[in-house]
Amino acid sequence: MIDPKRLREDFAAVKELLMTRGLPAEFDTYPELEKSRRTMLQEVETIRANKNKLGPEIAQKKKNGEDADELLADLKRSSEREKELNAKIAEAESALEAIELVLPNIADESVPVGADEAANREEKTWGKKRAFAFDPRPHWDIGEALGILDFERAAKISGTRFALYRGDGARLERALINFMLERHAAAGYIELFPPLLVRREAMVGSGQLPKFEEDAFKTSDEENRHYLIPTSEVVMCNIHADEIFEAQELPIYYTAFTPCFRAEAGSHGRDVRGLIRLHQFNKVELVKLTTPETSFDELEKLTRDAESILEALELPYRRVTLSSGDMGIAACKTFDLEVWLPGMNAYREISSCSNTSDYQARRTKTRYRPAAGEKPRFVHMLNGSGLAVGRTVVAILENYQQPDGSVEIPEVLRPYMGGQQYIR
Repeated sequence: MIDPKRLREDFAAVKELLMTRGLPAEFDTYPELEKSRRTMLQEVETIRANKNKLGPEIAQKKKNGEDADELLADLKRSSEREKELNAKIAEAESALEAIELVLPNIADESVPVGADEAANREEKTWGKKRAFAFDPRPHWDIGEALGILDFERAAKISGTRFALYRGDGARLERALINFMLERHAAAGYIELFPPLLVRREAMVGSGQLPKFEEDAFKTSDEENRHYLIPTSEVVMCNIHADEIFEAQELPIYYTAFTPCFRAEAGSHGRDVRGLIRLHQFNKVELVKLTTPETSFDELEKLTRDAESILEALELPYRRVTLSSGDMGIAACKTFDLEVWLPGMNAYREISSCSNTSDYQARRTKTRYRPAAGEKPRFVHMLNGSGLAVGRTVVAILENYQQPDGSVEIPEVLRPYMGGQQYIR
């Protein structure tokens, strides 16, 4: 979340910075709520000071055998007023927190300002788009013709937006997971195998809730509710909640493969065919915990780690800096990597690499001590897909398709598939 002190002291400037990021309807009530809270807190302090004074006076009167009824009545009135104020303070703080938890992060100065993807900025392209002597087909046609993707039976079992991988399709997905994890482990990431169900606090800590409640799959037990993770970032940025690091322990790199679960409530019917937008999909995620001074350098390294997977697979892609209005709620800067899909004749996102600055760290209370005896500061957290596995399958099927309907396996993946060169 944004530093509440900054909200209190420079509200107008913060509002201006967030105009293209999306503001809740209640945002403008924040200053008045905060002013009311402070006024009530001051009154509570005055009441407590008066009660501290009344206590000895009452005791002295009783000791002297004097009538203390008036003072006792005053003490009772003060206690009742304090109780009333504390209830109102709690209400105000709850209302303030409700606003704070849905506010997006403040975009870095290097981010293009704009309301949506139209303001995104292309930074570079890599790789040569393949020339085909035939009309390249979309991945769903390729996968179904080869018998490695079965959407019809998946729908029979689970409904729309699920996929059933078969044979070499399942093998290709597994090969990609192992390939990605080994590459990232070699780059210094600690591999994790995290739980897929998390408590509400973890979803709030990562910034998924309360804003994306409708996109979350959750259990029905309200008292002990758990959420299926939409990304393993949720787990990894909560691992060190309420902990304080020493500066020399940072940076920390984590990677994890998990299935991910999203209701896609806001997708409005986009990408209804194929593997692009599913309710359940596999992803290899990268997360970093760093000091503020190094976080943007670490963002560049993290993005390069994701790009290295695409380059090893020889998949053409481009890097795009998202505009202020197109970024996720927690990000202060995001690079999207978009892979070229000849069957769809378009670039499509395959990784989002973000610096969330101290936004998630404030929510999870993850801090570090710059030096012995110094006051702890919030770490910076970064995340990125390294990569979305299903979308990488899409890219391989479409970029490596052959005239006879087969698909060539990228050379770097062949050791992970027993030396197999083609899916036929």
